Amino acid sequence: MKILSAMLLLAVAVCHAQSSSGVPKPPWVNDSKPPGTKPSSTKPAEQNDDTTFKVDVKLVNVFVTVTDERGAPVAGLSKDNFQVLEDGDLQKISVFDKESELPLSIVLDIDTSLSTRRVLPLELNSARLDGLSLYGFSEVVDQVVQFTADLKTIDRGIDHLPLGAATALYDAIYLGAEALDGRQGRKVMVVITDGGDTVSKMDYQQAVRAAQISEAIVYSIIVVPIEASAGRDTGGEHALIQLSEDTGGKYFYATTLPELDRAFHTISDELRTQYLLAYYPARRIADSDFRRIEVKLAGLTSGSDYKTRHRTGYYTSKLH
Repeated sequence: MKILSAMLLLAVAVCHAQSSSGVPKPPWVNDSKPPGTKPSSTKPAEQNDDTTFKVDVKLVNVFVTVTDERGAPVAGLSKDNFQVLEDGDLQKISVFDKESELPLSIVLDIDTSLSTRRVLPLELNSARLDGLSLYGFSEVVDQVVQFTADLKTIDRGIDHLPLGAATALYDAIYLGAEALDGRQGRKVMVVITDGGDTVSKMDYQQAVRAAQISEAIVYSIIVVPIEASAGRDTGGEHALIQLSEDTGGKYFYATTLPELDRAFHTISDELRTQYLLAYYPARRIADSDFRRIEVKLAGLTSGSDYKTRHRTGYYTSKLH
């Protein structure tokens, strides 16, 4: 019943227990289009004339996970073991921290559509997270629990997730990112779904941009019932995989309760062994407001087969 005690025991201890002000409203909240109608571009036409940008010149935070050849997190590295590049230019690391004590905010998105209803008890019994905001999504997205560290409130929310018959996956990611955007510290989104999207008004590019702007690390748990594997939406799965990789997170496949539990424990281990690298960008001149980030390892013994995961870049402007 309390899977988070084994999953994020140390990581969630530093969560903020403050409540959010409510469900954030996406740009299409007043859209008159019928449900299921997708926008024709990544930027709604009605916003083209009113779009403004605010340049963000703050310290750039990069949370890095280092894994060995078996995929296990690597701890004990120092600042000298890292190099950060922005658009190919080496940056000076101004802040370095191991197992960061920064506050941790978590959004848990659970797909409650008809396509995952058969495995819904598996999801609910295993998704007992602490210190988070809970969203359930089917044809609509509901913020069932605002940000809280009260386990009883979270449990009640999980037990009362509404069911539906469609899947607004990209809307759920967008709204979860909006909720995380104004929060401080580390921000994580865990998405449990079969990977399909059928009715979102936001498209994939808008969901990705929102996640990147909010600095959310996205972990995708793709629930694939064996009997449905032949007809599943692999396009949606690939989108989730790419989203996780672009934000420095990870994706998992889960067909059984033990596999789902292992995914949660892996997320917990990674959050406890992350490195924070922060820098003030040395160069700001570019045609695009997107800056690409690369992290390299240095000064390691020969034969060390370590890999890094981190967000692939950030936006210097925020859309209003």
